[in-house]
Parts: sequence; C-alpha cells; structure tokens
Amino acid sequence: MTLALPGLALPAAKLALSATASALGAVKKALTPDEQKIRKTADDFETMFLENMMSQVFPQESPEGPLGENGTGGGVYRGMLVNEYAKSVAKSGGIGISDTIYRQMLQMQERNNAG
Repeated sequence: MTLALPGLALPAAKLALSATASALGAVKKALTPDEQKIRKTADDFETMFLENMMSQVFPQESPEGPLGENGTGGGVYRGMLVNEYAKSVAKSGGIGISDTIYRQMLQMQERNNAG
C-alpha cells in the first residue's frame, strides 16, 4: 500500500531537478579548458542547426497571426523567437547532435596530438 501526499510531489521533483543540474555542473567543471572549448563549439553548432531547422516551421511571409509581417518588426521578432526556441531545446538536452560532434572533435584532436 502506498500513501500519496499531494503536497510533496512538486518539492520532490524540484529537488531531483536541482540535484541533476548540480551533477551536470560538476561534470562540466571537470572538463579541461580544451574540452570545455570543444563542448561549447559542439553546443553552439547544435543551437545553430536547430535554429535553421526551426526557421522552416514558421512561414516567412504570413500576414496573419502573432508573427505577421507588419513591416520589419514581424521578421525581427520571428528571428528572435526562433533563436530562443533553439537555445531552449539545446539547453534542455537537444537532439543529440552536440554529443556526437563533441566525441568526433575529441577524436580528431587525439589523432592530431598523436601524429
């Protein structure tokens, strides 16, 4: 038999998320400066890829809706919104491109250092 306490579910979830964030922060701090640069480059590439991919979701010239082209403001807002969406997706784990690029760049660096 389990006892459900409705008021404790949210604090427990927040505690778990903060513990996970702390663990990820510790792992990132454990990287050497070169590995941190490679990780940042891989993360930036994934963000750029997601931004390009998501820009196709929003129609470029739509006179209706919240992103309608009312002069240049709509286009600027659309670009900023897509950029923030891409950053948010990449920050929350992305789609796996960053990890693959990171591993490939480390392998390339190891080969260059060995040769």
